[in-house]
Amino acid sequence: MWYNSIIAWLLRSPLHGMLSGSMMLLTYTGRKSGKTFMTPVEYLRVGNALYVISRRERTWWRSLQPANAQGVPVFLRLQGQDVEGNACAMVDEAQVAQELSAYLGARPAYAKFWHIGLDANGQPKLDDLANAAKKLVVVKIELGGEKAKAHA
Repeated sequence: MWYNSIIAWLLRSPLHGMLSGSMMLLTYTGRKSGKTFMTPVEYLRVGNALYVISRRERTWWRSLQPANAQGVPVFLRLQGQDVEGNACAMVDEAQVAQELSAYLGARPAYAKFWHIGLDANGQPKLDDLANAAKKLVVVKIELGGEKAKAHA
């Protein structure tokens, strides 16, 4: 996207505070190409984990499907700090629906972007969650390493 370079510049600059409460730079190695890629993404922090939602038709997240339980090593520019983590792209629809439900518990306003209705109690409608899970992927990033521990 044409604006990614502008967002990346802002996130690396002293002006990062304008965006870094909900956006970060994610750097990872391509699974097949071995090339390094950097992309700005919106995130939600829950404890020592970060959650990123992407559409399935996008391809960047495919490099974050782990070959082992440890996840895929990634580097982040998070709130003005360089941190390390391990990412795991979740594609199983039941797991995605569960993670989306938890995500919407923290950010219910995002339900409209994914066409998920909320019931009278503010809970996501199960049919809408199931439909959204067919179209979305959840990337969970566990923060780790010395730099990440210093940031937490």
